Amino acid sequence: MRIFLLGLCLAAVGPAAAEPVAVSQRPVERGVVPVTMTEAERAAQAGLEAWVEGFRPRALAAGIRPQTFAAAFRGVRYDAEAVARDRNQAEFNRTLWDYLDAAVSETRIANGREALARHAAPLGRIEARYGVPKEIVVAVWGMETSYGTRRGDHPLVGALATLAHDGRRAAFFEEQLIAALKILDSGDVRPEAMTGSWAGAMGHTQFMPTSYLAHAVDFTGDGRRDIWSEDPSDALASTAAYLAASGWRRGEPWGVEVRLPPGFDFARSGKALRQPVGQWQALGLRRPDGAPLPAGEAALLLPAGAQGAAFLIYPNFRAISRYNPADAYVIGVGHLADRLKGGPAFTGGWPRGDRALAAAERTELQRLLTAAGFDTGGADGMIGPNTLAALRAWQAARGLVADGYANEAILNRLREGA
Repeated sequence: MRIFLLGLCLAAVGPAAAEPVAVSQRPVERGVVPVTMTEAERAAQAGLEAWVEGFRPRALAAGIRPQTFAAAFRGVRYDAEAVARDRNQAEFNRTLWDYLDAAVSETRIANGREALARHAAPLGRIEARYGVPKEIVVAVWGMETSYGTRRGDHPLVGALATLAHDGRRAAFFEEQLIAALKILDSGDVRPEAMTGSWAGAMGHTQFMPTSYLAHAVDFTGDGRRDIWSEDPSDALASTAAYLAASGWRRGEPWGVEVRLPPGFDFARSGKALRQPVGQWQALGLRRPDGAPLPAGEAALLLPAGAQGAAFLIYPNFRAISRYNPADAYVIGVGHLADRLKGGPAFTGGWPRGDRALAAAERTELQRLLTAAGFDTGGADGMIGPNTLAALRAWQAARGLVADGYANEAILNRLREGA
């Protein structure tokens, strides 16, 4: 689960075969070095072991029992893959529509419906207890690990210790490592069974250790909060518990697709403008099939501007965003859940001829807007509310559709000073 995101804004959505673990990454007893280990690997392992010795007093001061610490670090190995992936995270330059094509593919929908049927009994009880629809819970499961088929096989203690030792985000990963040790101290899982992603996310729905401590539940009643088991019940219930604690509202949707009337004022879009649905209806917003809009307060989200699908988003959108704050992820979870219920695909089109702007281009766009007199409040490559407001104002000043949509054509006009 990308709660505490580690900078990973979007979930992996495509299928992938499990990769074999390299010899240098397999757990072995400390001091026992594989014959294939290079001098660089020997040095990395020695550095990790020295760091572990220095970390031990901090862990014990945090309440970890000495025997738990010893068991957790027995045979710990330097995780070179974790370091490489942390240092070289590729920028995610995928358009929303390409992302959704994979995230809500026909295969994922079919597999999700099968998962709903296979686990109908526990999912029904989970929904009754936490008020989160079973389709939302299963959609998170599908987005995070393709319904448990891609849970990750990195030894968690080794991966987190390596990343804390590496130092790029030492404080964060040490916090996660101490949380992982507290999980081991509780007896919920054995060290050898505590596996997950290279970045420390665990189990069927990818909880970070701190989030596990805060929200994991023993739904099966066997005395352990086992999110690693082949039985996903504890993981699915923990996900529902997390969403409920994040403000999930029973009986309300995450969002709905809407059609906008001719001449709509796009300045009224954006997450900051929340108003009763009746006011949106008075402005002419309708569902594509003509069905009534769900009651409540909502904001209008236009992830591809005037050229793409439009959504009224409700407070449950924010609840899902606590799992992963990327709009694409939230829309993916919500739409997958709707499709699992038998709902239709989105009817609005997408500007499929566009490409996603790279981070350097987004930063350039912000600098150009500010230089043109439309302050974005900084140039960090993140298109947030300030940048959207500045872009809308710039578009309006030039007689363009003021939808705040940043694409290559807009960037080129800014470069030309047009």
